[in-house]
Amino acid sequence: MTGGGDVHQLPKSMSIEKNYDDDGRDQRTGTWLTASAHIITAVIGSGVLSLSWAVAQLGWVAGPMVLLAFSCITYFTSTMLADCYRAPDPVTGRRNYTYMDAVKAYLGGSKVKFCGIAQYTNLVGIAIGYTITSSISMVAVVRSNCFHRHGHHANCDTSNYPYMSIFACIQIVLSQIPNFHNLSWLSILAAVMSFAYACIGIGLSVAKVIGAHVADGHATTSLTGTTVGVDVTGAQKVWNSFQAIGNIAFAYAFSTVLIEIQKLSYKRWPQNNFIKSEFIINLPMCGPCPFSPFRLVWRTAFVIVTAVIAMILPFFNDFLGLIGAMSFWPLTVYLPIEMYIVQSKLPKGSFRWTWLKILSFSCLIVSLIAAAGSIEGLYQSVKAYKPFKSLQ
Repeated sequence: MTGGGDVHQLPKSMSIEKNYDDDGRDQRTGTWLTASAHIITAVIGSGVLSLSWAVAQLGWVAGPMVLLAFSCITYFTSTMLADCYRAPDPVTGRRNYTYMDAVKAYLGGSKVKFCGIAQYTNLVGIAIGYTITSSISMVAVVRSNCFHRHGHHANCDTSNYPYMSIFACIQIVLSQIPNFHNLSWLSILAAVMSFAYACIGIGLSVAKVIGAHVADGHATTSLTGTTVGVDVTGAQKVWNSFQAIGNIAFAYAFSTVLIEIQKLSYKRWPQNNFIKSEFIINLPMCGPCPFSPFRLVWRTAFVIVTAVIAMILPFFNDFLGLIGAMSFWPLTVYLPIEMYIVQSKLPKGSFRWTWLKILSFSCLIVSLIAAAGSIEGLYQSVKAYKPFKSLQ
């Protein structure tokens, strides 16, 4: 194969199976370790950071029950989605390299566009959520250092916006890496870090409970979550519980990249010189690096837009709840079930067809409820918010 992508006849001494898969594409090099790292990184993302707040709203009974329910549903539908990697047969069929390819192969029509809109909306939302998360984390470090230096009575209010700008600048640089999806070691590192901050969160929670018990003689926890009339009003309890469901749904949103994890591949772009042109430039200490004008413009614009939206709406729990509500039903439940029905050729009205439809409809109702709670939370936050002036 030449540098321009033209395929020439290989010498007979060269084994085709060694370099190519059965569909003629470059042989996949992923392993269970790299796939697990990708999935762990996707699951233990910023959504985990909102779970403590979500369980605090629902309590020690409903909270774990909702977590368990979402995990079971996600596992069940993810197995269906994984079987859609090939079509029409899950073992011998043609490979689908993206979620949209799978939807196109099994469902086609308007559902492909529906999948694309849901996926890219979710992608933009996740980018905004991580921008908010990163700024909050950096501000927390700055405030902690301030309290250590000047005491807990000091005024350590800090604006999030400079740190959002710093994060966006770093993302602009990193987004120019052409083969970022092939850096499996990065996902392994991210998986280790994900476990690390999850353990830190557990440790801080335990310390908080022990500290409250030592100071007041009792631990400030509740089987039913926040207390009506003490912590929140009755209406706030209901809306916060709905929003908490959305936050939990967001924490289980790894199915949107499941097929992409199964096969990360090169996708051909339209024949456009601006899109396809690439140059080699020499960078100090880095050597020759590929440079694409389209990649520079498009990825930079994407980072800037998501950073600006994050600055305008820096509401972490509300935003994550809305993303989870919007993406959970279509991408995690509805489309995998519909593809499974087509793949298995289930008769309409059969027992399995009926209960799968009931599951899909029930998850739709849950998503709508979660979206309503998150939208109400955003509305309440926006009412008391002055753009580009908030401090923590």
